[in-house]
Amino acid sequence: MTKVTVVGAGNVGATCADVLAYREIAEQIVLVDIKEGIAEGKALDIWQKAPINQYDSRTVGSTNDYSKTADSDVIVITSGLPRKPGMTRDDLIETNAGIVKSVTENVVKHSPNAIIIVVSNPLDVMTYQAHITSGFSRNKVIGMAGILDTARYRAFIAEELNVSSKEIQAILMGGHGDTMVPLPRYTTVAGIPVTELIGKEKLDAIIERTKFGGGELVKLMGTSAWYAPGSAAAQMVEAILKNQRRVFPVCIKLDGEYGIDDCYLGVPVILGKNGVEKVIELDLNDEEKSMLEVSRGHVKEVMNVLDKISSK
Repeated sequence: MTKVTVVGAGNVGATCADVLAYREIAEQIVLVDIKEGIAEGKALDIWQKAPINQYDSRTVGSTNDYSKTADSDVIVITSGLPRKPGMTRDDLIETNAGIVKSVTENVVKHSPNAIIIVVSNPLDVMTYQAHITSGFSRNKVIGMAGILDTARYRAFIAEELNVSSKEIQAILMGGHGDTMVPLPRYTTVAGIPVTELIGKEKLDAIIERTKFGGGELVKLMGTSAWYAPGSAAAQMVEAILKNQRRVFPVCIKLDGEYGIDDCYLGVPVILGKNGVEKVIELDLNDEEKSMLEVSRGHVKEVMNVLDKISSK
C-alpha cells in the first residue's frame, strides 16, 4: 500500500491531502495536526466525498499520534505559524524551526525510509532544519517552492498571451521569495521562446509579480495561499510515488553544483522514486549567475540565523 503523511491540517495541508485523494496518488493519506479533532474532521470530510468524486484513496486523521503515520513512503510537512504583528524574522525562524524539528523527529521515528517534502516557511531554512534533524541523505529531504513559483509565472504568461497554461514551460531558481532567479531564456510557449512573444518590459513586470506572488494574495485575502501550494506539494508526491522522473525546480542542499556548497536553493532536478535522482546544472550566463549569488547570500544569511539559534 502506498502511504503518504501530511503533517499540518491547515489550508495547505488539507488541500494537499485532498488532491492526493481525489487524484488517487496514494492509497492511504494520513493527516496529522496538533489541534484536537481538526485532522480527523478534515480527513473524514475528504473521505465522505469519495463517492461523489469517484476515488478509492482513504484518508484518516490523527491528533498528534504519529504511530498512525508508520511506514509512510512520503512525508509532507506543512506545519508552522505565519508571521504575526510584532514578530521579528528571527522569532519566526526560531518558532517554526522548533516545530519542524519536532515533527521531523516524530515522522522519522515511524518512517525511517520516507522521503520528506518541506512546505513550511521560511522554506529554504526549514528544509535545512528538516535535513539536519532527519540525518537523511540530501536527495530525500527537499523543499517545495519552485513548482509553486513557476506555476504563478506560467499562469501570468498564459493570461498575458491568452493561451492555455498547459503550453507554458518554465524554470525558476534560487530562494523562495523576492530573490528568486527567473530564467526567461528557459521559458517557452509550445516550444517558442517567450521572449519572441512578450516584450522585455511586460515580461519584467510578470517576473516582478511572480516574485511577490505570495504577498499579493496576502493583501487580497489577509492570509497566505493554499490551493496552489497544496497542489504543488501533491504534484511532487506523485512524481515520487509513480517514479515519473519529472523535471521540477525544488529546494535541495547543493554540494558543489553551480559552484555552491552547503546552501539550500531551488534548482531543476529529476524527481523520481528515490527523491531527487539528479540535480540538473544549467549553463547560466553572467547575469543569471550574479542573481543566483545574491539569492544564495540571502538564504545563507537566514541559515546562519538558525545556526545561532541552535547553538544557544
